[in-house]
Amino acid sequence: MRGGRLIGLGLVTVLAATLAGCRPTAAEGPGLSVVVGFYPLQFVAEQVGGDRVHVTNLAQPGAEPHDLELRPSQMARIAGASLVLYLYGLQPVVDQAVQLTGATAMDVAALMPLRDAPVAIGPDDPRAERDSGTKDPHVWLDPTRLATIAGAVTEQLAALDPGGAEGYRQRDAELSATLSGLDSEYTDGLRSCVRRDIVVSHAAFGYLADRYGLRQIGITGLSPDAEPTPAHLAAAADEARRVGATTIFFESLASPEVAQSVAGAVGARVAVLDPIEGLRPDAPGDDYVSLMRSNLATLRDALGCAA
Repeated sequence: MRGGRLIGLGLVTVLAATLAGCRPTAAEGPGLSVVVGFYPLQFVAEQVGGDRVHVTNLAQPGAEPHDLELRPSQMARIAGASLVLYLYGLQPVVDQAVQLTGATAMDVAALMPLRDAPVAIGPDDPRAERDSGTKDPHVWLDPTRLATIAGAVTEQLAALDPGGAEGYRQRDAELSATLSGLDSEYTDGLRSCVRRDIVVSHAAFGYLADRYGLRQIGITGLSPDAEPTPAHLAAAADEARRVGATTIFFESLASPEVAQSVAGAVGARVAVLDPIEGLRPDAPGDDYVSLMRSNLATLRDALGCAA
């Protein structure tokens, strides 16, 4: 996984000056100010918080959340937030900012056991990503796990704002029902398929694969911008042929070149399977639920699932 950008001395100096003065407020207007590291946590906070929270996403639409660099204004928002929601290990720069600011924060990675990082297919190579204690952070691609996160966020918001507790819990119940329905759609939609192997350029789909009985074959492991060697591309093509893959998947916010290379070698097509790490600015109507349903339709088509 990409390590992210560390906080430089200049930002630390700005932060020290910020904290030495009055503590800023991250929200505009009344209500709780919630700062999130990336989109799925924004979705949860907005769905549960309703109009009692003001949510700020540190990652911009269309940008890879792993590549986040914090501006001084964002450091100030973290320092002044009522609550910061983040997933430890996904964005190290946010992990550091939370520690440096002493912000009231919730690490959603601590709510459940995480999978070990997937291993990219191919021969042993010092440049290849290997599991050395790293965990896979992509928990939100299992809607039942996202429901667990939403429940914990709900209780944290209720503790910070007791007057809004009933509303938070009601909205959480509605979101839980939506996510449960989405889980059922996936279970039913992927129950009877000709193929159950998914070849992906970015191995972000381990939780989804585990939940619905699929097998993920990752070309580059957790890093969507990793550069596979020719040996790894050849190994991925061999495995794609072996399992009869007709589609090689790439993600919406990264280059399709790796997927295209493998697809060209095996006579397969390419398609987007969205890890839903962020939204695209050219698709303003998208949200977590619509993107998960789009992924399901893409998987059903690629895997030859029964109607």
